Amino acid sequence: MEADTLALAQEIDFSMWGLFARATLTVKLVMVMLIGASIWSWAIIIQKHISYRLARSGADQFDQAFWSGEPLDGLFEQIGAQPEEASKKIFASGMTEWRRSHRTDGGLIAGAQARIDRSMDVAIAKEAEALQKGLPILATVGSTAPFVGLFGTVWGIMTAFIEIAEQQNSNLAVVAPGIAEALMATGLGLLAAIPAVIFYNKLSADCDRILGGYEAFADEFATILSRQLDS
Repeated sequence: MEADTLALAQEIDFSMWGLFARATLTVKLVMVMLIGASIWSWAIIIQKHISYRLARSGADQFDQAFWSGEPLDGLFEQIGAQPEEASKKIFASGMTEWRRSHRTDGGLIAGAQARIDRSMDVAIAKEAEALQKGLPILATVGSTAPFVGLFGTVWGIMTAFIEIAEQQNSNLAVVAPGIAEALMATGLGLLAAIPAVIFYNKLSADCDRILGGYEAFADEFATILSRQLDS
């Protein structure tokens, strides 16, 4: 009997593909969902890593140009009214409103400072939306993937026990394949969730630092314009 059990166990394919192929349709769907969620998460992680690095690099370059001593009007003429880089967009929005606030006689329209501040706040809000796009997906995957995997595990174990009852055989060779398939779903859930949670926290912190830099620049720029308004 033990020899038959051992022979049966050796015939069973316990590879990842073998476990997937033997799983029930429900467990297969769970596995496919988790693999898709993992791939989606890694795509977001890589894209955000690249975009955040470019944002930091662009902000550093513009910061050097801004504090180089070049006149603000000259810098604005160089970058134009619709630049691509975020810091330049904030600067351009402030300068555009600054120019619009001048009357034809050279005076300033009342409330210029408030309009300039609001203009830059809107630009920062748009950049924040772009930087944060995709992060909620990582949070969702990180919080739900383990439970989706657990559902697949519960379903697979339930199916395994049903097969045991039908065959009236509780040998390990009969029980092991169904249990292994079920546990594979939990493993895939953790495989999707752990990187999503780790990188969500990291990318959220990176995003906050980048936005903090934008807000600090906007405050400094507003202070400079405020001096010119007062003078």
